[in-house]
Amino acid sequence: MSELNPDIYLPLNEMLSILESITDGVFIDSAEGICLWCNSACEDLYGITIEEIQGKTVDKLEQEGIFSPSVTRRVLAEGRELTIIHENKEGVRLLTTGMPVSGTSGKTEFIITTSRDISRITQMQKGPGAMPITGLRDVKALDSYDFGSDHIIARSEPMKNVMALAKRLASVNSTVLITGESGVGKGLIARTLHEEGTRWKNPFITVNCGAIPETLIESELFGYVPGSFTGSRAGGKRGLFEAAQKGTIFLDEISELPLNLQVKLLQVIQERQITPVGGVEPIPIDVRIISATNRNLAELVQNGKFREDLYYRLNVVPIEVPPLRDRPDDILPLIQMYLTRCNRELHEDKSISAEATAVLLKYPWPGNIRELQNIVERLVITSSSRVITEDDIFIFIKEAAEQNTSINTDTSLAAALEKAEKTILQQALSDYGSTRAIAKALSISQPTVVRKLAKYGLHKEDIS
Repeated sequence: MSELNPDIYLPLNEMLSILESITDGVFIDSAEGICLWCNSACEDLYGITIEEIQGKTVDKLEQEGIFSPSVTRRVLAEGRELTIIHENKEGVRLLTTGMPVSGTSGKTEFIITTSRDISRITQMQKGPGAMPITGLRDVKALDSYDFGSDHIIARSEPMKNVMALAKRLASVNSTVLITGESGVGKGLIARTLHEEGTRWKNPFITVNCGAIPETLIESELFGYVPGSFTGSRAGGKRGLFEAAQKGTIFLDEISELPLNLQVKLLQVIQERQITPVGGVEPIPIDVRIISATNRNLAELVQNGKFREDLYYRLNVVPIEVPPLRDRPDDILPLIQMYLTRCNRELHEDKSISAEATAVLLKYPWPGNIRELQNIVERLVITSSSRVITEDDIFIFIKEAAEQNTSINTDTSLAAALEKAEKTILQQALSDYGSTRAIAKALSISQPTVVRKLAKYGLHKEDIS
């Protein structure tokens, strides 16, 4: 934890107002473990009032059953940030992060803890230190969409928005471009568009444009007539576009399509017909085209690596699938789903401890859902006991989780502070005009004012 910046100053009442607006419970304890303040969200989570707990030690509050165990006590004992899952006096499971805050002396002066109710997400079974994650009934209670053995979890607002848009687009025939990082589930969104639409009884054909050799991709997409090239089948071959007749063709990794075939794909979209390799007679097609990429197509267009006219034809309606780190509410249900699946497929009956789950929730998941699925399977296979513990978590995950200090809340403390700081600077810029006058009014240095105005892109001419 970095030291407090003496150049930053907010009046106490403004600071408490910001903390009061945060949707998660916030505790502030002294370095001696004495409760100094909590917000109203914290009062609701723990079933207490600030008057009941202010001035009491965390040991006393733990004895009274307000929470069990105390994360502040553990942070003070270990001298580092910790995330645990514990219970309030009603037995509700809470995900709590405790952070030591150091002063200019380098010594810990406060412990700030943030708590979130996760019992409604997990519907966890109670047990001695373990958090069993059980069957798909738990997942089905959440926002889940089924496609055979596949499911889309959409509890977070970003994914709810994606699914709402996908359902609206399913009933129309517009060409859709799905974007997002590798492993976010673009293929499942494409299947949603097909399954929820009028074409659901007809074929859904997936083509990975990056996996087919350039010399074969044309014949794979459009087929070929007999004798069109050496080694071709005597009776010719039907292409994937023709195989998708009346249904949907999903062109994954569309950015990898060679430029010469981009021209032919553009013709297919415009004319709604294909011509097999070696053929002269066009074949009418009635196929919905959905494409996907993890690359920036607009940038590829600028660099001459993707046709601009094809880009606009494909990008009629874009859907951007958020990375897993931007949809933290979906992480725990996804762990539930894949643990249940692995237990079933591997004939195991394993659960994950609260401490191990806390580590997984803090991990940023750079490989997104695909990485989460693989990690859960590896944990089930490699753990020697029925309960997967923190010791079973791979070292690279624990290191990344420790470095990931962001708070996964709807309104994080850092975001709230930045928003308030920007608002104060905007008002000060409007009231005082010069950086010297602003510095004097806010009791900070002039270089700090200059740096922060630049950070937020604030200029005198922007203030009305």
